[in-house]
Amino acid sequence: MKLPEIQIPIVEILVGKNVRLFIKREDLIHPQISGNKYWKLFYTTNRYVDKKPQNSRLITFGGAYSNHIAAVSAAGKLLDIPTVGIIRGDELRDKWRENPTLMFASRNGMNFRFITREEYRHKEKLTEFLQAEFPDALMVPEGGTNEEAVEGVKMMLNDETKDFDYLCTAVGTGGTIAGISKFCEENQKVIGCTVVADSSLENKILELTFRKNFNLIDSDFGGYGKIKDENIRFINDFKVKYGIPLEPVYTGKMMQKVFELMDEGYFPENSKILCFHTGGLQGIEGANLLLKKQNRNLII
Repeated sequence: MKLPEIQIPIVEILVGKNVRLFIKREDLIHPQISGNKYWKLFYTTNRYVDKKPQNSRLITFGGAYSNHIAAVSAAGKLLDIPTVGIIRGDELRDKWRENPTLMFASRNGMNFRFITREEYRHKEKLTEFLQAEFPDALMVPEGGTNEEAVEGVKMMLNDETKDFDYLCTAVGTGGTIAGISKFCEENQKVIGCTVVADSSLENKILELTFRKNFNLIDSDFGGYGKIKDENIRFINDFKVKYGIPLEPVYTGKMMQKVFELMDEGYFPENSKILCFHTGGLQGIEGANLLLKKQNRNLII
C-alpha cells in the first residue's frame, strides 16, 4: 500500500477588486492526511515502503495540536507502519487524553514520548539517539520538511496552476513554499504568508529551492497559534460566504492576509491569484476547546 496520486479541484471564489481569486482545495485530498501534509509525506513514505525494512517505524516530532503529528499517525495506519510521536511538553504526559489531536493520533496507533521543551530544542541530538535505538525507522522531521517533502509539493502544481500570476500559501517550516517556489513557472510570483516569527526562514527556504521568486509577508496576527477575535470573524464569515472551512493557525490567517493585500492594492489589476488550502482542519476542534475556556466565540 502506498499513498496514491490525487488531483484536487481549483475553485474560483471571488471576481472583483480588479483581480480574480481562486483556491486549490488540497484539504479535500484525504479525510485524515490533510492538504500539504499528504504531499510532504508522499515520496518520503512511499520510498520507505519500497525498502520494506524488517522493523519499520515512522518517528516524528510535533506539538500537542500538530497537524503533522495527526497526518503521520494517519499515514502510518494507512500504510500499516507503526508510528511514534515525540511530543513537545512533558506536562502533557498525564493529560494528553484531553487533547483531541493526540487522541486522534492514538486511535491511529501512534505511541507517544513526551519530552521537555528544553529537550525539544535539541532535536538533532535526539534524532541521532532515536535512530540508534530504532535503526530501521524512518525519521521524519518536524513539519515533514526535507528534500523529499519539497519534491512532493511539486504534485500540488499542474497544468491548471500554470495560468496564475500569483501563488499564495501559508508558511510554517517552509517546505511547502519551497516546493511551490522551486517548481512553479518562471513568470509566477509566490507569496508566503508566514504564521510564525522566524528570522532564519528565508534562508531555510532558499536552501531548499535555490530560487528567490517568493516574498514572505508577516501573517501571524500576534504570534504562532494565537487566535484573535478578528481571525474568528474572518474564518466564520468566509465559511458562510464561500462554503469553505478554514482553520485558525495557517489557512485562516493566510486567506485573511490575502484579502487585506487585495484591499491595499498589492496585486496589479487583472491579476489571477491562486491560494493553496493546505488543510489542517483537525485543528479546529482543539482551537475551539481553548476558545470555550476563554468564553470566546467559536469557529464554525
